[in-house]
Formats: sequence, C-alpha cells, structure tokens
Amino acid sequence: MDARILEGVAVGISTARLAASLYLSRQGIEYRIGLMMRRFQAANRPALISRAHSLGVLSVGSWPPRVLPEFLESRTGAGRTGP
Repeated sequence: MDARILEGVAVGISTARLAASLYLSRQGIEYRIGLMMRRFQAANRPALISRAHSLGVLSVGSWPPRVLPEFLESRTGAGRTGP
C-alpha cells in the first residue's frame, strides 16, 4: 500500500484522488504519508520523493516513477520491506 501511495505522491496525485483510487480515507492517506516522511526523515512531500529517489527506492529514468521490486514487501512478510 505504501508503495502505491509513494508512487502517487511522486506523480503529483492529490490526497483525495489517491484515497478514492485506493479505497482509503483522506486521513488514512495522510497518515501513511506522515509515516513515510518520518521513516525517510523528510520535512514535506517533495523532500520525501527526493529522498526516495536518492536512496534508490523509486525507479530512475522512467515516467511514472515506480517503487523498485526489491523494496516491495513479499506476500509472506519475509524479506526487505518497502517504504
């Protein structure tokens, strides 16, 4: 879920539109973004996306940016977790 939210923020999708497309509340989206901002130590959304790019979490050289597979959580919950 966080990967989809991060990708949406990266392309500039509004909170309301993200909430509608992911079947979450606006507050739920804002909460998840806030958690990611704390995790990535980012002060705002642009800083969050910048940090994700610099850490290699988001794809480089393609549009729209995507969270790379190695940062996605596996179905079993094992392995490396995403943003």
